[in-house]
Amino acid sequence: MKRPNILVIAGHDPSGGAGIQADIESAAAQGVHAATVITLLTCQDTTNVHGVEAVTTEFFARCLDTAVADMHFDAIKLGVIANVEQVTCIAALLDRLPGTPLVIDPVLVAAGGGTLADDSVGKALHDQLFDRAQVITPNAREARALCHGETDLDRCGKALSTHAASVLITGGDEASAQVVNRRYTAGESVEHYEWPRLDGVFHGSGCTLASAIAAQLALGHETGEALRRGQQYTWETLDRAFAAGRGQRIPSRIIAPAS
Repeated sequence: MKRPNILVIAGHDPSGGAGIQADIESAAAQGVHAATVITLLTCQDTTNVHGVEAVTTEFFARCLDTAVADMHFDAIKLGVIANVEQVTCIAALLDRLPGTPLVIDPVLVAAGGGTLADDSVGKALHDQLFDRAQVITPNAREARALCHGETDLDRCGKALSTHAASVLITGGDEASAQVVNRRYTAGESVEHYEWPRLDGVFHGSGCTLASAIAAQLALGHETGEALRRGQQYTWETLDRAFAAGRGQRIPSRIIAPAS
């Protein structure tokens, strides 16, 4: 049986809550195979990031070349990127894969507060990759950071949607009774998705969501349907989340995808 392939370019989280492991599990739950290229190694647990070591640029570029020489990819998902040099490598890769759906989860800061990427990486993502993306999925804090501290999310979403085709700003960390995610598409009305707010704090929800969306695009769904299915699946994983350590709960990703 042939499955769609997605290429995931992201970091490694030893706790298994976020990063590459979250991406692999999320894609597999949709019936999609995830090939992976590591951007950085973290010293991380369910409470925070305690250290980061980037993969060398030469080895990173070699891994990208090796992957695309062997496999066809139906979508690409980007997670945390270590430095500007890696962004440049990814831009060159995308030149070789025109038309491949790209989902970017612009991870800048871990949920526990630890820094994963500096401001120069966010700027490079914005300048070199957002125009190529079918979907970007910043949380509210990341959206504000990408828009230089702009506090109004609608203004952030509209600004970002002048680059990426669709911008899904997630509201899990906002102080609202329901979780409200907002989709921005240039020239269209804002689309709101409301989800029941669950108790607790979760580790890896953004990775789970972006990879599920990329997997749904790889399966051939149009953007709106991929967003709906990805959010439904992610909410279900959070509803079944478990405590693996002393900190945030981990989404239970090994469940059937949304119908």
